Amino acid sequence: MNQTSQFHALGLDVGTSRIVIASRAEDSFRYESQLNAFVAIPYSKITEGVLEREKVPHTVKAGQIIVHGNESEKFAGLLNAETRRPMTAGVLDAKEPDSLAMIREILATMLNGHQSDRKKKVCFTVPAPPLGAEGSLTYHEATVRQILTDLNYEPTGINEGLAIVYSELESSNYTGIGISLGGGLCNVCLAYLSVPIISFSIPKAGDYIDTNAAAVTGERANRIRLTKEDSFHFNGFFADKVHQVLGVYYDDMIRSLVTALKEAFTRTSSLPKFNRPIPMVLSGGTALPPGFRDRFEKLLWEQEFPIAVSDIRLAQNPLHATAKGALVCALSDS
Repeated sequence: MNQTSQFHALGLDVGTSRIVIASRAEDSFRYESQLNAFVAIPYSKITEGVLEREKVPHTVKAGQIIVHGNESEKFAGLLNAETRRPMTAGVLDAKEPDSLAMIREILATMLNGHQSDRKKKVCFTVPAPPLGAEGSLTYHEATVRQILTDLNYEPTGINEGLAIVYSELESSNYTGIGISLGGGLCNVCLAYLSVPIISFSIPKAGDYIDTNAAAVTGERANRIRLTKEDSFHFNGFFADKVHQVLGVYYDDMIRSLVTALKEAFTRTSSLPKFNRPIPMVLSGGTALPPGFRDRFEKLLWEQEFPIAVSDIRLAQNPLHATAKGALVCALSDS
């Protein structure tokens, strides 16, 4: 790969909660992130002008101003409203009438600064099908691919769990288990020498925790998510009711993931014969609370696990690891 080609490739993590772009900047990686969300606010000419001057991403539709990306969270808080999402459970939300228009707007806004005379390669993440269920990802993947093509990029899809392997497991020749714990899904991939052997997802992830904790506490799900990201941690004692409820649903999510891991690896007859224990990497925003890795490891070892694991570690940069892995894939094709 020559010096020029590395600047003509991007990694794109199309997550339910956030969209992240990874690019090369000299000898380092650069990341940009926006909430994959939007909110409608009342229209006025003054508001529209202020948003334009402040460079707040927005569109005007049907007498409303639609604010999308990071700023949508601030306006939702001011209006005591929930943000709306173009995606749910890892794919475009069929029940959200503006999902297609808004995902197009968010991607176009984020990619605008990366346009060049030469068409760039972009590798974008795609979730794995649900474990033990028939789930079609065709519409979601084809739609994202078409949007990126319309924006003058050369798109390629990559499994989200495999992107974690590419991002974090170069030292083991891309052999190991990558787990992306996001907003809509937990994605898992077991890879051997970079080849995906088993890939699946489970629908219990960050949104599951937020929605159920909100129902129990009477808080808005958006406020629960902010509390989870700002102050929640695993310490065995919760003085605050919201933290206690978060702990209950976090444990439920982790147990479901551990059970799914054991089930998927036990029932697969084509597992390679590993000559040594393999690493496992945890990533994504849902894995960020202090103590998460320790809690996951404890619950994993409570069950007899069918694969020898050398270590369980957090990704170096959990929020950006998926986008980085997608970029590694895009660079390898450049």
